[in-house]
Amino acid sequence: MARICIVVAMCIATVTIPMASGGSQSVPDRAAFDPPTLTDAQSLFYNARYEAAAALALSLRQPGADDLAGDELRTSALLFQLKALLEGHSGKEAALARCATCPDLIAAFLADIRRGQNAARAALRSSPDDETALFFLGKLDLNYVWLQLGPLRRKTGWDEYWEARHSLDAVLARNPRHVRARVARAWIDYIVDTKMPWGTRWVLGGGNRKQALVDVREAVQADADFFTHAEAEFALWDMEVRERNMARATDVARRLAQDFPDNRELAVFLETREAGRRQ
Repeated sequence: MARICIVVAMCIATVTIPMASGGSQSVPDRAAFDPPTLTDAQSLFYNARYEAAAALALSLRQPGADDLAGDELRTSALLFQLKALLEGHSGKEAALARCATCPDLIAAFLADIRRGQNAARAALRSSPDDETALFFLGKLDLNYVWLQLGPLRRKTGWDEYWEARHSLDAVLARNPRHVRARVARAWIDYIVDTKMPWGTRWVLGGGNRKQALVDVREAVQADADFFTHAEAEFALWDMEVRERNMARATDVARRLAQDFPDNRELAVFLETREAGRRQ
């Protein structure tokens, strides 16, 4: 695999999905005796309960069956678990070496990435225009890149980066209103423009910070299901913080906190903002 000449910890909040107050849809209520579904794992993920989300996504996996949505959610949850374990430590390489649970998490992440990539690529060999396979291949590839350049601090992922970029571009060429693809593609534009030296930006196909913000703000306004909307809102929150637009970031965080009241990351952010306002 070729090596990426990138120096950046890519902390995508992805994460990974859209909705809030004002025309947003709510998660449908389910009877208490209903078996858990991927919706429950998504709810755990967006409430920042990453370990539980990853465990539930794994428990829902059917032997021998492809589940690109489950693989993408599980790898996202494992990635955020790793980030949480290493966050706030000076010298991330030393912190990673001291982390007793990290090797198993990384091994599980890589196995699930390969599982999802293989399934998506097999689907595309049969149907090159399969929008679902194209999107999830791009999203899984990006999760791999974020792991390598973020928690692991490894300058690798060139092949996955380009495959992700081309896959997401193919989705958007066919369906410009694909909200999740717009958000994922916006992150590429934002990170390349804001974190890469000029020469590296050119090698990576260029980026566009301003357009990324426009795309994510439009994605938040798009008609989408609850968790797709949540992903867009979390992306907007992260970008507004990076832009130091703290008033806007606070507005987004308040909307998200209404839908995800158990998310301690949102709560801490809002508490810190309120404390700063009172000083």
